[in-house]
Amino acid sequence: QVQLVESGGGLVQPGGSLRLSCAASGRTFSTYGAWFRQAPGKEREFVAAVRGPGPMTYYGDSVKYRFTVSRDNGKNTMNLQMTNLRPEDTAVYYCATGTGSPISSRLRHVSTYEYWGQGTQVTVSS
Repeated sequence: QVQLVESGGGLVQPGGSLRLSCAASGRTFSTYGAWFRQAPGKEREFVAAVRGPGPMTYYGDSVKYRFTVSRDNGKNTMNLQMTNLRPEDTAVYYCATGTGSPISSRLRHVSTYEYWGQGTQVTVSS
């Protein structure tokens, strides 16, 4: 049984930083994994993904150059380092993974992922 558990969310001031972690059991992130977020009243939005042995990394336009996704195969975790946080980054953040080998263009789609964590709240406010 696959289980994903996020941690590291919280309240931070604008311009601050947070590091999210996602621990996996029953599956690894060695093929691909991603972070999404969902704000109240909005659709779930792609944030970042990691894929393959490199690994290759991919980012949503709104977080590019501010967020960094990484993977620790030894600990079976996937991390999201978030810097220069803005109020519009406020959302519940979810980690996700799945089976198969999706092409890069599919990594931004919710339907690509079969397994999801329960989410962790990130609030950016002064």
